[in-house]
Amino acid sequence: MKMMLKVCLLFILSMFIAAENFAQTKIEYPKTKKIEQVDDYFGTKVSDPYRWLEDDNSAETKAWVEAQNKVTFDYLKTIPEREQLKKRLTELWDYEKYSAPFKEGGKYFYFKNDGLQNQSVLYVTDSPEKPGRVLLDPNKLSEDGTVALSGFSVSHDGKILAYGVSVAGSDWQEWRFREVETGRDLPDVLKDIKFSGASWSKDNAGVFYSRYPAVDEKAKLTALNYDQKIYYHRLGTPQSEDFVVYERPDDREMGVGGGVTEDGNFLIIYVTKGTSPKNMIYFKNLSMEKSPILPLIDKFEADYSFIGNDGSTFYFRTDKDAPRGRVVKVDALAGNKQWIEVVPEAEETLQGVDFVNDQFVLTYLKDAYTNVKIYDRNGKYIRDVQLPGIGSASGFNGKRTDTEVFYTFTSFTTPPTIYRYDLKTGKSEIFRKSDVKFNPEEFIVKQVKYKSKDGTLVPMFIVHKKGLKLDGTNPTLLYGYGGFNISLTPGFSVARLPWLEMGGVFAMANLRGGGEYGERWHEAGTKLKKQNVFDDFIAAAEYLISEKYTQPAKLAIQGGSNGGLLVGAVLNQRPDLFGAALPAVGVMDMLRFHKFSAGRYWTSDYGSPDIEEEFRALYAYSPLHNIKPGTKYPAVLITTADHDDRVVPAHSFKYAATIQEAQAGDAPVLIRIETKAGHGAGKPTAKIIEEQADIFGFLIKNLGMRVK
Repeated sequence: MKMMLKVCLLFILSMFIAAENFAQTKIEYPKTKKIEQVDDYFGTKVSDPYRWLEDDNSAETKAWVEAQNKVTFDYLKTIPEREQLKKRLTELWDYEKYSAPFKEGGKYFYFKNDGLQNQSVLYVTDSPEKPGRVLLDPNKLSEDGTVALSGFSVSHDGKILAYGVSVAGSDWQEWRFREVETGRDLPDVLKDIKFSGASWSKDNAGVFYSRYPAVDEKAKLTALNYDQKIYYHRLGTPQSEDFVVYERPDDREMGVGGGVTEDGNFLIIYVTKGTSPKNMIYFKNLSMEKSPILPLIDKFEADYSFIGNDGSTFYFRTDKDAPRGRVVKVDALAGNKQWIEVVPEAEETLQGVDFVNDQFVLTYLKDAYTNVKIYDRNGKYIRDVQLPGIGSASGFNGKRTDTEVFYTFTSFTTPPTIYRYDLKTGKSEIFRKSDVKFNPEEFIVKQVKYKSKDGTLVPMFIVHKKGLKLDGTNPTLLYGYGGFNISLTPGFSVARLPWLEMGGVFAMANLRGGGEYGERWHEAGTKLKKQNVFDDFIAAAEYLISEKYTQPAKLAIQGGSNGGLLVGAVLNQRPDLFGAALPAVGVMDMLRFHKFSAGRYWTSDYGSPDIEEEFRALYAYSPLHNIKPGTKYPAVLITTADHDDRVVPAHSFKYAATIQEAQAGDAPVLIRIETKAGHGAGKPTAKIIEEQADIFGFLIKNLGMRVK
């Protein structure tokens, strides 16, 4: 009897400890020195005591990174579920992954990952039914896996592969060329490239690409990007002999890029400024020697995306006079350029258009999930593509004469499945299906709409196990982005599966600032209206609580890049609303973001600290500048990388130092700094699994989650 009583008491005690394991012991954070640095913004004095952390190459900053990582990883090692998570993530990740095949020069190309390979391998085959041979294995580009494939383009005759590589996740690329038949690399190497692809000339003799002036290697992480130009490179010649095709010396901040039309007769030139979707369009007639570059759209009035051409008739997707998008055409060589509507604006948002089988395949978003419709060249509706459910479909790429295409469909509970689509009959059939070791029937996906602070209806997806009790006790992860016209759509995530299997709820809100409902939805979350995005996210959290999915102590928020900014701003505004926060590679210093790397591009969405009215708005929500000393912040795990040259790590460094000092509660405020990695792309699988195990282990501990 005594033994039984002892066992019962031990069981009760263990349950109590499991339920209360989020109680924290005060953490001793590394001491971060302060300097005297005060800036004057239109009469407002702003202190920046951790400015020295902006120098990522200094010995002091490197020592700080090492000290912070020691505290973080020492803490993470104490979480018993961490290894269990890593094991389950590894098991889930270990399945064959394919991309939809694409055709060039009579050959088919596709990517395949055997399961746990750090990067997918590019294959080539004569038929999509036949297994291919390896054309390029990015895993062999470096011994430590830090060199990643970052772009590719196959010549029209299918004989040469142009491919871009980046080191440690950098946005900077180096382009190389490989013979498809032999797998031998040519001596040609193109450097100083960023935000560019490679577009082949009609004769397959060379490529058009964009590059910046050379930058010292040590300065590449933070160097501002000015004076981008379009060049032409002829194979077999040194890069020093490449000639400038197009530049904008009148405005160094303009970005320029070019692509050759399918028939090879025209170069379509895009001119952009910042990250605004509004662009200008110019073109060059490549069939004429020494032809001039002519304007088609010479002001930033709307978004124009080239679809294809029929001779000199160019087709575009645009939001000019149609915030949700439409298809228009123009005769580029006509003296009087008249724009003619082909497919009018619909109730859904037009995301993209492909020109195949002499038809338009239009991909729409309806409440943030995909609809696909087909129209003929004159704008006559033909049919809808019958998708297997509510989710996201992508692909449909091909040539104007192709009669079949491949597309990929995915949803929160559907791993990427590749379909073959017959454009003549409208029939879809499964081409390849993923085999992930989980049961999708155990989960349910729903979409709700909730009211934001100003009454705007905002959609949100919610995913959880079937039979969930709405008793307010469920650990819940709320994800958001809300910016740059980017739409969040249903997609499969191996990383989230263990969370869902353990009984966690996942919610994804489609905030203003994104592109889910067209340009008006985007603009409603930009510049002086950015607070709308934060209000939308806060309202999503309040909805999940009011509907008894969860409670503040069990609710975590997550976002990356612009989404990291979102998490940081909302955490300052409502620290009482959350139990944990996961800001990743966030834009945290809204007064200096434009002084590093590509940051100046973002003023089109955020506004500029150099304009007084916009400075006032930025200063009011800047995550770094609105941390309140003496606040009991929930548990925070900041993640960044030491080679991130898009959102430089100084944002997260300064934010971490400031919020650690301000924390009045016992909840941990940690920063996890990945080394030899960048903004996210190109990270090896092993590192991804480790990071996800750390993130979800952190949530398990700090949300008091019971793992069976």
